[in-house]
Parts: sequence; structure tokens; C-alpha cells
Amino acid sequence: MFSNIGEEAIAATQSEETRTAFIQKNESFILGVASKFSKHFITKSDDEWSIALIAFSNAMDTYDADKGNFQSYARLLIEHRLTDYFRTQARYQNEIHTEPYVFEGNVDEESENAAYQANVIRTASTTDENPLRDEILALNVLLQDFDISFMDLTSCSPKAGKTKKACYEAIVYMKDHPNLVTAMEVSGQIPSKNIMENTNVPRKILERHRKYIITAVEILCKDFPLLSEYIKI
Repeated sequence: MFSNIGEEAIAATQSEETRTAFIQKNESFILGVASKFSKHFITKSDDEWSIALIAFSNAMDTYDADKGNFQSYARLLIEHRLTDYFRTQARYQNEIHTEPYVFEGNVDEESENAAYQANVIRTASTTDENPLRDEILALNVLLQDFDISFMDLTSCSPKAGKTKKACYEAIVYMKDHPNLVTAMEVSGQIPSKNIMENTNVPRKILERHRKYIITAVEILCKDFPLLSEYIKI
């Protein structure tokens, strides 16, 4: 039916059912890329899996034939997201530099930062603590009241620059007016009339990108520091 995996990826974005099926079909690829880049075996209980999954879904939404082979493009996005994640995990006081070998479980005993490196290893190897996964699970609980799941964020994200700008304007306006956020959480709907009267965002965009706007507002207005880094406003 499809001449290549790229066409299959594009077609799979037409519904949540086809998206889920395509992702499940490519789970081994996603885990393989994440494991190779992270330099240790990754399972679905790890933060890296959640990050790689989001990146893969985003690759489906943003891919076109001009970007070459789909798997190469998806691998690039996964590696970029994981790079950002590792940088976030490596932050420490005045941004002490962490060598790559630290994430492989090795400590340079001669380094003045040996104690810090050891702490990074302990944190990275603690399987019971997955802060990003915990944030996603907590967010999903909040989104249930809006009949939204976290994965909707990638499938309903705005693509065009003009649309992105309009969505961000609505998100920022709501973030700056907590009473509107409260009203949204009570009603389960975006306060479209108020937003349209005080911004240049048209109703069509508010309706079409409702799930994205609600999710982004919840992330930015609640305690989701890791997820907030994926919402650029």
C-alpha cells in the first residue's frame, strides 16, 4: 500500500488509532535509538523512553519527503530531545561541565568534580525515580477532566508559524490571567470569548487547537518544570 515508511508515517497521523498502531510497530526502533544514544539499555519505565516516544510522534507530524529517510529524521529528533534531557539532568549550581563518560558510569577520580560526577551517576542509575515520567503521569490525571491525553500534545500542536504565534498569544494571555485558568478548569473549555476580545487570536484557531492550548496552559501554570521546557513561548 505504501511505497516507503515515510508515506506510512504521514498516513498514520490521520487518527489516534493509526498513530498508536504505527508507534507500536516501531517500538523496537525507538527503544534501539534511545538505548544506543544513551549508552545503556532503555525500557519503557525509563525517562528516555518517554522522551524518545514524544520525539518520534513529533517526527510523524513534521516529516515530509524533502527531509529524507523517515527513520533517519526520527532518529535525529530523538537524539536532539535526549541531548536536551541530559543537559537538563547535568545542571548543577554554576553549570559544572559533565564529561560524556559520566553517563556511562565512570568517574574520573583525578577530576576536581569527582564527587559531583559520582552524584550524577547515582541519580541516573536510580530506577525508582523518573521525574519526567512522574510529571507526564500527573499531567495526564489533570487532563482527564478535559478528555485529553498527554500524547494529544504532539498530534494537535500548531505547525505553521502564524498559527503557532496565535496559539502562544492565547497561552500567554491565559497564563497572565489566573482567573481564566480557573474558569477553564471548572468548565473544561477555553474562555474563547474573553481571549478573542483581548487578543488577536481568531475563534477558528482556538477551536482547532483547543487540546494543545489547554495542555500547554496546564503545564505552564502547574508544577511541571521538565515538561515546561518543551513549551516554547
